[in-house]
Amino acid sequence: MGERIEVDLAVVGAGPAGLYATYYAGFRGMSVAVIDSLPEPGGQISALYPEKSIFDIAGLPAIRGQELVDALVTQAATAKPTFLLGQSAEELTAAEDHVLIGTDTGTQVRAAAVLLTAGIGTFTPRELPVGSEYLGRGLRYFVPRLDELAGQEVVVVGGGDSAVDWALALEPYARSVTLVHRRAQFRAHERSVADLHASGVRVLTPYEVSAVDGEAGVSSVTVSEIRGPGREVLPAQAVVAALGFIADLSAMERWGLEMRRRYVAVDRSMRTNLPRIFAAGDITDYEGKVRLISVGFGEAAAAVNNLAPLVNPALSTVPGHSSDAL
Repeated sequence: MGERIEVDLAVVGAGPAGLYATYYAGFRGMSVAVIDSLPEPGGQISALYPEKSIFDIAGLPAIRGQELVDALVTQAATAKPTFLLGQSAEELTAAEDHVLIGTDTGTQVRAAAVLLTAGIGTFTPRELPVGSEYLGRGLRYFVPRLDELAGQEVVVVGGGDSAVDWALALEPYARSVTLVHRRAQFRAHERSVADLHASGVRVLTPYEVSAVDGEAGVSSVTVSEIRGPGREVLPAQAVVAALGFIADLSAMERWGLEMRRRYVAVDRSMRTNLPRIFAAGDITDYEGKVRLISVGFGEAAAAVNNLAPLVNPALSTVPGHSSDAL
């Protein structure tokens, strides 16, 4: 039997919209649980482009992706939420006066309302074909804090924007950085690839990781040339596997949500077709929808205000001004 949690609001998705909704629900006096399949908050930003600058946040001419996530996490912490990270919402049952969510780890969350802010769905990293037993012992799929790998010999695996961004960002911190990619061509932005080749990062293409070794943790990585005789054992204390992610919306479809293509249909109050279930952010669709982080913030606030009377009939959909709060 897993953990049982009872809250006013369950937020499914810890990306920007979900984190802001968590703060805002706390501002409205609600208790909150946040469920996300990824081990770190931040959603696509932390997973795909933590080192890139974001330019569409009101009041901030530019902000690095992970800096935005860190600020949102700090803001969300004022609501004292329960974070259920590394867990996927698998089952959802909407009753007359509550919603029950079951996760893949056996956790049961009972909430007066649910807000779906799941971006493009359950988001799981593609696993490195070898060495998965070293996860948490040198193998990782995220680098939320670059200084965690300071002074280490790091092998980054992949050829997309995440792999190239992390290789470049880690170079000033790590003792050495080697990027291993199966193809001579990269999927990353051309400017980033040019910066990579001009940097001190060692680039091995077309190579793949064929073995990961070590006692207590990673100590070496064996790389082999694709369709060639090349083979090399690299000293390494960290392997960053940036091989992309798999997005899955099947759970939401099973729950009976009305879907439009790959998105959840909502009305102007951010209600779905299911009772007590709301949605905000990139997961939603309605006439005139624009998928921007800044739009997701507004949708999150609108959803929380519209679900507030379901949590507590004494609450109005009109929140008042945050500057009036003591």
